[in-house]
Amino acid sequence: MDVVCLGESMVTFLPSRPGRLADVPSFTRAIGGAETNVACALAAAGHRAKWVGRVGRDGFGDHLLDVVGGHGVDVTAVGRDPHRPTGIYFRTDEDRATDAHEVVYYRAGSAASAMSPATVPYESVAGARILHLTGITAALSGDCLALLRELTAPRPGRPLVSFDVNHRPALWRDGDAPGVLLGLARRADVVFVGADEAERLWGLKDPREVFDALPEPGTVVVKLGGTGAVAVDGETRGGAGVLVPAPRVDVVSPIGAGDAFAAGFLSATLRGLDLRSRLRHGHLTAATALTVPGDLAAPPRRDLADRLAALDDAAWGTLHLGPDWTAADEEDPGRTGGGPQGPGRAGDDQEVRTP
Repeated sequence: MDVVCLGESMVTFLPSRPGRLADVPSFTRAIGGAETNVACALAAAGHRAKWVGRVGRDGFGDHLLDVVGGHGVDVTAVGRDPHRPTGIYFRTDEDRATDAHEVVYYRAGSAASAMSPATVPYESVAGARILHLTGITAALSGDCLALLRELTAPRPGRPLVSFDVNHRPALWRDGDAPGVLLGLARRADVVFVGADEAERLWGLKDPREVFDALPEPGTVVVKLGGTGAVAVDGETRGGAGVLVPAPRVDVVSPIGAGDAFAAGFLSATLRGLDLRSRLRHGHLTAATALTVPGDLAAPPRRDLADRLAALDDAAWGTLHLGPDWTAADEEDPGRTGGGPQGPGRAGDDQEVRTP
């Protein structure tokens, strides 16, 4: 496998219209889970991806396996728990960062919360080039935290460990989120953390402070929201990092963008691309999630993403991605980021959109 993603996936119910949960009359069933979002995006990008987790022996568990497997992800290592249910949740349509956003989880005692070193053998993740984990799993139960600590422990032949901090305050009411998440991040090889998360958890207000607090990982990525992302790796440690601004995006829904960013960055990592290119591919894959209403979106075609990622800084700065931008006609340079002056040159806003 290129990537194994371990964590909980749930059935999610999306509102039929904006507004408070109390006012939404109906919901559409979908799936949600940071790790399965990453796995599905990587599989769609042509990588061999595997999901490791646990679901109930119920209809919702069947649905999750059908949908995730239908995206080309290997689900053979997902356990079925006969005694615990598959988790579900309901959410509103607003941005997770706003006060108007509501989410109600029904995941206490779920099958995934019973993941542990005893129920998830190390062999199920061994042999992958990358193992992707998130802080969400660490918050589910003491057994889940014990599993993450075992998987991130140094050992010969360990996969490259990718860790997305993914702090969900509602899950940490009784836990030491700052200490636990910092400890796990320091044992990883690649770390993703939002600037807002770093300040909320650890009081770190500047990306360089984050880099200093995480000296062990080979790569640390600090996401700056709609502004962009800044990162350091082995070649850029000690400096301010490599900053790549995010392209302008016509946002339909912000849900799932962070997972898509991680998928794009990891895809470029698997391909051996440089740090700036990895960040640009992260932004481009995030833009696919931002321009659709659900959590999951197909990543851009590799040829299109490579072409846009290769733009010079001036042209990248004028990039404008609208709904259905991944369907842009490659033969029309004005619709694939090149503009009237050709790819990689500055001009007016480089719009990538379909009529």
